[in-house]
Amino acid sequence: MTQAVHDTLSDHHFQQRRVIRRRMRDKRRQLPAWEREEAAWRLERHLQSQIWFARANRIGLYLPNEGELDVLPAVLGTHRRGRSLFLPVLRNRHHMSFCRWIPGEPLVENRFGIPEPQPARQQPVANWSLDVLLLPLVAFDAHGNRLGMGGGFYDRTLAQLINRPRRPRLIGIGYRFQEVDALPVAPWDRRLDEVITD
Repeated sequence: MTQAVHDTLSDHHFQQRRVIRRRMRDKRRQLPAWEREEAAWRLERHLQSQIWFARANRIGLYLPNEGELDVLPAVLGTHRRGRSLFLPVLRNRHHMSFCRWIPGEPLVENRFGIPEPQPARQQPVANWSLDVLLLPLVAFDAHGNRLGMGGGFYDRTLAQLINRPRRPRLIGIGYRFQEVDALPVAPWDRRLDEVITD
């Protein structure tokens, strides 16, 4: 985080966010593989029971990294029903867009080691054109506030959607233990429409 960003938060809130982020990332990484797998299947049942998920034709998702809750079991069934899936692609140091992904297509690793579609093969779509956007998170609260990894890519993406007449439903995805009583909110944070957990 740059000094300019730090200066927009009080030292207390800045430190709170760092502590929460470190604690949750550690806890997430320490989950054994079998617990992650069970959580992914429970998440699938929760997502499949949502009417808005059943009606979504264009779904933005993420590939799990660093112990994040895996959405693939839920969305791969969706893909088989003819819906389109879109993965994030880092366009430069600050911005992210979404490109169509057909499961099985080769991916390339971005600078964080996260697989993404090859931009040369897939043109990005307008972020507002997605029906649902499933977002990873480090922590969340009951008010729909989300704490991410700290890079700001999702925050900047969501900021572009504020004044659009149409935007995707914003769904945070996380383990139940990632919920906290209240997150210290930064000026750039955007609330989620809902959070679905395992």
